[in-house]
Amino acid sequence: MFRSVLEGPTAQADMTVLVNGAETPAWDGETVAGVLLRVPGAGRTSAVTGEPRLPYCQMGVCFDCLAIVDGVASTQGCLVPVKPGMRIESQQGAREIGR
Repeated sequence: MFRSVLEGPTAQADMTVLVNGAETPAWDGETVAGVLLRVPGAGRTSAVTGEPRLPYCQMGVCFDCLAIVDGVASTQGCLVPVKPGMRIESQQGAREIGR
């Protein structure tokens, strides 16, 4: 599942996704967390302290990769492969729970 986007100097992106409203190149097989690591300022903030967080373990254990993916909050980005046109937003603070 993990592939480096640096495999070749001429590797063209396979698709485009939106990260916080900005078009961002992405590669087939890349995860949402992988994209977030490449976009400056796209990390989330801790629900407890407000400190910035970035994807860490890349295997679904640490929850530092939480993002809003296609409108679904608290999505573990390291477990979700990107799809063309996907909308990814940084998750800030605690998730709001609907009634």
